[in-house]
Amino acid sequence: MKKQPKTIAFICVENARRSQMAQGFAESLGKGKVEAYSAGSRPSSQIDPLVIEVMKEKGIELSSRHPKGLNDLPPVEMDYLVTMGCEETCPAVLAKKIIEWQIPDPKGKLIDEVRRIRDALEAKVKVLLEEVDS
Repeated sequence: MKKQPKTIAFICVENARRSQMAQGFAESLGKGKVEAYSAGSRPSSQIDPLVIEVMKEKGIELSSRHPKGLNDLPPVEMDYLVTMGCEETCPAVLAKKIIEWQIPDPKGKLIDEVRRIRDALEAKVKVLLEEVDS
């Protein structure tokens, strides 16, 4: 019998940078083991163009995506909720396990700093996927 994929929601403020990158990595690296979502407590109007650019460097295409709010998440209890500075609104999402990642917001940063944040997110997603798979 095939295992149901674990659900992961990545939440930040604008859903324009960190949570979008984390979702992209989880989908790419999770290979069907996870269903990844992302949202923001106060969604922006578009994904940061630098985020789209640095994710393309990793072979992950985000240009067709758009920021989503917490109400856009499926109305189910997530297996994992990963928050990244979304203030008091994140715990409003039901989850079996809540994890807070201290990742700086790349908003307004130069591309090299956005790349460093992207790489930190990739490393954290890899560790999370190992936990999900265990």
